[in-house]
Amino acid sequence: MTVPLLELRDLATHFPVRGGVLLRARGTNRAVDGVSLTLDRGKTLGLVGESGCGKSTLGKTVVRLLAPTSGQILFEGQDISKLSRRRLKPLRRELQMVFQDPAESLNSRHTVGNLIEEPLIIHRVGTAAERLARVHELLELVGLPASAAERFPFEFSGGQRQRISIARAIALGPRLLVCDEPVSALDVSIQSQILNLLLHLQQELGLGYLFIAHDLAVVRHVSDTIAVMYLGRIMEYADADGLLARPRHPYTRALISAIPSPDPNRRSRRTVLEGDVPSPIDPPSGCPFHTRCPHAEARCRSERPALRQVARDGATDHLVACHFDL
Repeated sequence: MTVPLLELRDLATHFPVRGGVLLRARGTNRAVDGVSLTLDRGKTLGLVGESGCGKSTLGKTVVRLLAPTSGQILFEGQDISKLSRRRLKPLRRELQMVFQDPAESLNSRHTVGNLIEEPLIIHRVGTAAERLARVHELLELVGLPASAAERFPFEFSGGQRQRISIARAIALGPRLLVCDEPVSALDVSIQSQILNLLLHLQQELGLGYLFIAHDLAVVRHVSDTIAVMYLGRIMEYADADGLLARPRHPYTRALISAIPSPDPNRRSRRTVLEGDVPSPIDPPSGCPFHTRCPHAEARCRSERPALRQVARDGATDHLVACHFDL
C-alpha cells in the first residue's frame, strides 16, 4: 500500500480567547476543529471556503508554523505534529509555503538573490558560488532573468514578486508546497500565469500541493481533489470533477453557483446564502452550517453529521457531512 505524501487525522487547532485585566481565558477559538484529509505524491488537494473558515490556519498548522491542539499530521507516514523545533528543522526542506501577499512575505530591504539564497544558507547547502548558481537557476525556472537577483522586490510587479516567492519556496527541493491564496492578491490576467507556472513546476519537480483559496473557479483549475471547509470542518471532499459535476452539500452548491459563467447568454441560478459565517468562538450546535442552510431540519440543529461516503468518483471517495442525500 502506497503511503500518502500528507495525511491529516482529526486535526484541531484552537486558540484561547483572553480578556479582562488578568487576560484570563474566556473562551476558545476553534479555528480548525477535527479535519481529516489525504494528499498523494505529485497531486494537488484544493481547500476552498469563505474567509474565516480556517483554511489558512490549517495550512500553517500543516507546515508547523502553528502547533496543533490535537490530532495528527503524517508526512510520508511520519507523525510530525509533536516534533520539537530541532527535530523539525530537517523536515523544513520538505515542507514549504507560498503566502498570499508577496509584498508582505518578501523583505524589501534584501535583494532578490539574498531572499532566495537565505534557506540555502540556513540549511548549509553548497558553497557561495554554488548557491549563487542555484539562485540564478531558480529565477530562470520561474520565468525571471538571472539578473533579477541584484534587484529588490519593490522593483517588480505583483506577479513577478509571487514568482520570486515561489522560487524561494522551491529552493531546497521540497516535496510538499502549501499555497495559501497564492493568486488572490493578483490581477485576473496574471492569475492564470502563476497557476500555469505552478502546474509546470509540479510536472517538472513532482511537487504535491495543498492549494488554499476562496475562489472555487481557481481551485478547480489546478486540483485533483477538492475539500470544502466551513467553520473549521470539512463539509465535502471528492475528486475535483466529481465534486463540481455532482455537489452533494448545500454549501458546496452555493459556492459553485457563485462561479461566473464565461458565456454572457447563459444565466445560472445562483444560491444566495443568508447571514454570515458564525463565530468559531461560539459555534452553533449540531451541523455548523444549519444556521444558513435552506434544507435544515430539527435534527441538523441538535446532531452533528459525520463525514460519510455517499459515492465514489474514480479512485476517490465522495464524502459529505450532511444528514440527508440531497
